[in-house]
Amino acid sequence: MSRMSILVLLVASLLLSSSSPAHAEQAKQAAKPWSIHVPKPGGVAQSLVPKQINLPDGVTGAESLAFDRRGQGPYAGVSDGRVLKWDATAQHWTTFAYSSNYKNTPMCTASTLRSDDAESVCGRPLGLQFHARTGDLYIADSYLGLMKVGPGGGEATVLAAEADDGVPFTFVNGVDVDQATGDVYFTDSSTTYTRAHNTEILLHRDSTGRLLRYDARSGKAIVLKSGLPYPNGVALSADRSYVVVAHTGPCQAFRYWLKGPKAGSYELFANLPGYADNVRRDTKGGYWFALNRESIDATAPEHLVGVRVDGKGVGHEVVTAPEGVTLSDIAERDGNLWLGSVELDYVGRVNYK
Repeated sequence: MSRMSILVLLVASLLLSSSSPAHAEQAKQAAKPWSIHVPKPGGVAQSLVPKQINLPDGVTGAESLAFDRRGQGPYAGVSDGRVLKWDATAQHWTTFAYSSNYKNTPMCTASTLRSDDAESVCGRPLGLQFHARTGDLYIADSYLGLMKVGPGGGEATVLAAEADDGVPFTFVNGVDVDQATGDVYFTDSSTTYTRAHNTEILLHRDSTGRLLRYDARSGKAIVLKSGLPYPNGVALSADRSYVVVAHTGPCQAFRYWLKGPKAGSYELFANLPGYADNVRRDTKGGYWFALNRESIDATAPEHLVGVRVDGKGVGHEVVTAPEGVTLSDIAERDGNLWLGSVELDYVGRVNYK
């Protein structure tokens, strides 16, 4: 990564939780503006100020961000099991989707700190992606499975809770939609450990994760690749020829070929400088990877929370932040970078033009 052109995003004001005593000292930096430094001839750089959007009281963790076919949003899955929608005009969040468990279980709507047990009942939406033609939102719920809700929102239905081989899902995580066919690509990060015990995947080097495709015509979830170490975010390539899969533990990205002479093969796409979460297509034929933290081999001088690679897997820009900060999603849209974190009670937006 030392050869890449570096973009440095100082995310203190977005990605530090001032409510955490452990971050009290770092939180003092929150008043400082963010800066994006884009190396250019002559050393010209630009500094930009971000927008911070607080989540409603009592919820945290906008792990994944999505935008509907009208460009509205972002939509974000949060800690109490709901998917929320940001109304930019009214400047507030509204409930967009929820599971039947959330609707019918009192503890899911109680305004108290929720335990891991409650999360497993109420659901925990992680990856989100819309199918533009239908307006349907597909939800990778960590505990409940692959879900879908119509363009009007409301109660989401479970499309699949197990693969076509009969093995149930344990930790559904990333998701992307083929906009041409309506097929859905998603990951089950482990068949052994749930999200509540995700650190065990790393500690025990668990390799029971799977990449799957939900066939829109047959309604079956088909295993494309099994025996994977912590597969997380997924992104279908722009030409729909392969799917990029972010692997958290190995700090790598692989691609599964869907078409061409390599169809069915799974090959290394990029070595990453950190533990990847979601992956999103950028506007230049490449991909943004959000990083939970940098790897021990990272060479950047700051704490890494994101990286952009091109269509060949070559790194070009990195995003940095103070120690202790993490990112779960970097979504580029309409000249902005939208930033989500599974740990914090807000999302951020920074102009990237």
